[in-house]
Order: sequence, then C-alpha cells, then structure tokens
Amino acid sequence: MSESRLYVELPPFTGRNVPITEIAKAMKKDAQYVRIGLQKGILTFGYAIKLDDSNEYNYYCPDRKVWEEIGYFRQTEATA
Repeated sequence: MSESRLYVELPPFTGRNVPITEIAKAMKKDAQYVRIGLQKGILTFGYAIKLDDSNEYNYYCPDRKVWEEIGYFRQTEATA
C-alpha cells in the first residue's frame, strides 16, 4: 500500500501582529468580542497581556497563529 502525501504552500508569514479590528472584520464579529475572547483565553490565536501597573491590555496576534486558527491571512506591502 502506497502512502499519499498532500503538500500545501504556506503563506509568507512574517510574525506581523494582525490588528484586532482586522481579525474582527475577517470573523464578521465586533472588535470587543475578539478582545474579550483573547482576554479570557477562549480565542487562542493571540495573547492579551495586562501589565501590573495598567488597566489596559496589549494584544499580540501573530499572522501564522491567526491563519492556523481562523484561516485568515493578508500579505502586507512590506512582505509582498
């Protein structure tokens, strides 16, 4: 029995931090939905970090994790 293989061409990932608003638009959700999902750990394509001396969160959503989780990727001019 021969083994079949499937090869997929991956997008040119750069580690770009995909903006929350861009992700929300791709998901057809509100940006606040994405922020709260990241804060609670329900959405796993990024990180929500709150520094001890702040009330605000910082978000990091690397392009590869976003693509792996929701299938969204946009190549920017810098990577084209």
